[in-house]
Amino acid sequence: MEFDIVEKLGRSTIQHGPLNNRVYLLKLDGADMPGLLLRMDRLAREKGYTKILAKVPEGMFSRFEEQGYIREAVIPGLIRGKVNGGFMGKFPDSDRRRMRQAERVRKVLKLIRNDAGGGVRSMNDLPIVCCTRTNAAEISRVYQRVFRSYPFPITDPGYVERIMATHVRFYGVRSAGRIVALSSSEMDEENLNVEMTDFATLPDYRTRGLAGYLLRKMESDMAAEGMRTAYTIARAVSPGMNLVFSRSGYTLAGTLINNTQISGGIESMHVWYKRLME
Repeated sequence: MEFDIVEKLGRSTIQHGPLNNRVYLLKLDGADMPGLLLRMDRLAREKGYTKILAKVPEGMFSRFEEQGYIREAVIPGLIRGKVNGGFMGKFPDSDRRRMRQAERVRKVLKLIRNDAGGGVRSMNDLPIVCCTRTNAAEISRVYQRVFRSYPFPITDPGYVERIMATHVRFYGVRSAGRIVALSSSEMDEENLNVEMTDFATLPDYRTRGLAGYLLRKMESDMAAEGMRTAYTIARAVSPGMNLVFSRSGYTLAGTLINNTQISGGIESMHVWYKRLME
């Protein structure tokens, strides 16, 4: 599988490629504005991408909206716990703006609204380990088993090693000497926010509350690291992960329409957030 590439566009960081069929502005450098908007438009046009997604501070929302973007999700305190931020979407192809599996997405949202708050199950009999680069091959094998496709190349041990050396911390639940569930904390140390992501549990260990167990550990560690705001991007058609975050005190920030290549197709994603510390 050919994964999308992460590279610099000016001083800003983007991901783009045919897998997700989009340009994703991962980190904006204000010095690139306003020319960056035209450069992303040109890249999408040249490559035939059908969506542009941008993670930006609230002060930039109006400038993006002037160029045809819509607010898909807004996260209070995304920037250092003080400045709001969020995700802006633009759709060069209008067909991509029409949400696929819309009825399934509505059913998941209804389930969340009606959930009585069953709580997050405790799973204290299995140890959680903070993974090191020596675990990269095993981490990748777990993701290969769980996901048919994924927006970032976490099925490649080399990629896992590289991001672990910079800004990502992987957590694993061990049973009988092997990793049976995984997650990661992707830290933005400049802006003091963290994405809680890459949750995966092997089939034999599902329904045991391991995702919530991992999430609580990550929240504790990330607060200790000084991260002020946590967020996640969860499959909108997946009741399980959305309930994990809802029951863990996260608030729904919005929905990224037809956004991410995961498990074999482009899917819409819900964004959830939680303040870890003031």
